[in-house]
Amino acid sequence: QLQLVESGGGLVQPGGSLTLSCTASGFSPDYYSLGWFRQAPGKEREGVSCISKLDGIPFYEDSVKGRFTSSIDNAKKTLTLQMNDLKPEDTGVYYCAQWVCTVIGGSIYVPTDDVYWGQGTQVTVSS
Repeated sequence: QLQLVESGGGLVQPGGSLTLSCTASGFSPDYYSLGWFRQAPGKEREGVSCISKLDGIPFYEDSVKGRFTSSIDNAKKTLTLQMNDLKPEDTGVYYCAQWVCTVIGGSIYVPTDDVYWGQGTQVTVSS
């Protein structure tokens, strides 16, 4: 059974930085991607980034491109999301996920099955 555990959320002022980590345990196919979704209060879950375990090439949603950086350490089964220049609209619960990342219309498709989710970590950007 694959498990994903996130860490690193918290409260930060606008313009600040946070680093999220996600550690995976258990087996998953190499063709799966690792990535992040977020969900703000009263809104639907949305994609943030995904990165291929095979080639390490990341994809970012336009809303975070240039501010967020994702990297993967396959040996440690750890995914990291470095978030810089945070904005209040970045507030939400961030979920690590492992699935086959699909981009439709320039955005990450939110999977409804064949996906493993972490428990989520809260990120609050506020002055």
